[in-house]
Amino acid sequence: MTERIVIVGGGTGGTVLANRLTDRLEPELDRGDVEVVLVNDGENQYYKPAYLYVPFGKKDVSEATKPLTDLLPRSVEFWNARVTEVDTDAQRVVLDNRRGLSYDHLVLATGANLVPEEVPGLVDGGHHFYSPEGAEALREELADFREGHLVLSVIGVPHMCPAAPVEFVLMVDDWLRQRGLREDVELTYTYPIQRAHGLQSVAEWVTPIFEERGIELETFFNAETVDPDAQVLETMEGKELDYDLLVAIPPHDGSDLVREAGLGEDGWVEVDRHTLEAEHAADVYAIGDVADVPTSKAGSVAHYEAGTVADRISSRVRGQTPTATFDGKTVCFIETGMDEATFVEFAYGDEPTMREPSKPIHWAKLGYNESYWLTARGLI
Repeated sequence: MTERIVIVGGGTGGTVLANRLTDRLEPELDRGDVEVVLVNDGENQYYKPAYLYVPFGKKDVSEATKPLTDLLPRSVEFWNARVTEVDTDAQRVVLDNRRGLSYDHLVLATGANLVPEEVPGLVDGGHHFYSPEGAEALREELADFREGHLVLSVIGVPHMCPAAPVEFVLMVDDWLRQRGLREDVELTYTYPIQRAHGLQSVAEWVTPIFEERGIELETFFNAETVDPDAQVLETMEGKELDYDLLVAIPPHDGSDLVREAGLGEDGWVEVDRHTLEAEHAADVYAIGDVADVPTSKAGSVAHYEAGTVADRISSRVRGQTPTATFDGKTVCFIETGMDEATFVEFAYGDEPTMREPSKPIHWAKLGYNESYWLTARGLI
């Protein structure tokens, strides 16, 4: 009888996993002993880190999009559908056409959802670069911005691409300087805990850079409401901050599928952080942003998690005891301006060592952005 592996979600984690599984299980796929099905609500994959460059005119959103069929091997069956229910007892998922799809092994790679509507006034009063539409709208705002107060406010954690807010404010500082506008623009960066970033080493590294560049830092700043008419950001702590242009990292949410399936009360799948197996169901895994693991919600994490899960599922298909584990490995480029960047690498229990920013690291990041689609296909 054919064993079916179902992957829900066609982002980085889902496509890397599908490609890795076909490599590891090639004989079984050829014999028809196993099949891999990837289900995604839409025909395309979006490379979200590229959106950081769109507001500065350095990328177009079209460059961050590829059809999933270009990223998947022919041996993977692709279904363009939305999963509406996960029944872990019956081991099946239900699609929006009410069709059921049974599984022997299920991997959830559904990502995170933006929920700016959770903050009153934010939809009308703020901008962000975490979606194609948001990045394009912010590009138009920045193009006409000549003076005033630009605020970058991180509203809630966790969020995708944890370094991106730091990158944006350092990039916009440099971008304004290059245009002779920096003296007419006040820059403020806010973060909800009592330091500039969730990672202590990143916070300690970037705080003096903010001071050197004249970027105001507001910590323990938890935005509660936005008044679009008065252009005021109000916090739970009773602070008020005026702005002329608000760039907000909107609140993120997990998945209703996860809640309704009993896999995680907060919408993030509760998993063993090393095996990535769901705590509340057998033969279910989670990778990428939807997995509740103590590391960053970043594409590199999904990439490394996919390798671990591919190894573990392949072992189970062959009747072997899985031994592969995920150590929390995360790698991240951090832009420090328009032409310099640094690079960090860490795992569970580690703090990254901050490297001196340089132009070669910046170009390395741009090079990776260009080669990302090879990563999605499991080639690098």
